[in-house]
Amino acid sequence: MNAIHSVWTKPAIYRSGQYYAEDFDILTTILSALKWREKNGSITLVTDPVGIAFLRSRGMLPLWDDVSTALGDMPSDIDPEVFWAAGKLFALRGAKAPTAVIDTDFIVWDKIDFSDLGDITVIHSEDISPQVYPDKTGFEMMSGYVFPPEGEWSARPANTAFYVMKNDKLREEYVRGAFDFMENAAGTDRLIYMVFAEQRLLSMTAARLGVRLDEFSTIERLFDGRERRFTHIWGMKEQMRRDKDLRRGFCRRCIGR
Repeated sequence: MNAIHSVWTKPAIYRSGQYYAEDFDILTTILSALKWREKNGSITLVTDPVGIAFLRSRGMLPLWDDVSTALGDMPSDIDPEVFWAAGKLFALRGAKAPTAVIDTDFIVWDKIDFSDLGDITVIHSEDISPQVYPDKTGFEMMSGYVFPPEGEWSARPANTAFYVMKNDKLREEYVRGAFDFMENAAGTDRLIYMVFAEQRLLSMTAARLGVRLDEFSTIERLFDGRERRFTHIWGMKEQMRRDKDLRRGFCRRCIGR
């Protein structure tokens, strides 16, 4: 199955004036792409002109079977500070199901039996914590925006660090709803707005369409070390920035892999 990696440089440029990837991010990107190709199929990178220049300068473009600069056409009304992961949604908008979507800091170590998967399988679901997933009163939206109906709000949000989408109608409806939300958002919270657009709307859309949402694993298995098929370093990045020995050891293990 083909998978999608996305690198949208505009959020980093907005924050610091330039795009730069840290050593551990570069190494997990390499492992993520190569392991997918070894075990599960082809992988496409969707980036923008700045991203492709950065990756070319480091000799990384051969990691992917195909490379696109489609993120250079991201709609200008999407705020890159608030919606820092919108590049993944834009990349999915240009794809067709079936497809897998993988964060560049996520590694799939083993072969997946795609024939055994349903319409949508995510790495895990998440609790509806009010601090992360508030109800509609927690959002400031432009006049005229209509939230999903009440019956969909009980669906557990889907973590989207890795998922396999086999239903093209679900893909279309999910992406349409996500961009509608992002284009009408008036608030500035980088967490609650982004995870609503990317994670909560996926499970809400599946509920509305009557599509069962399956999970590869649980958040508990990923954090306590029992999960050996997948690695996601999201929660470890800040620790590595503070601890040089941890960072050095991690990078050496990646290079060894």
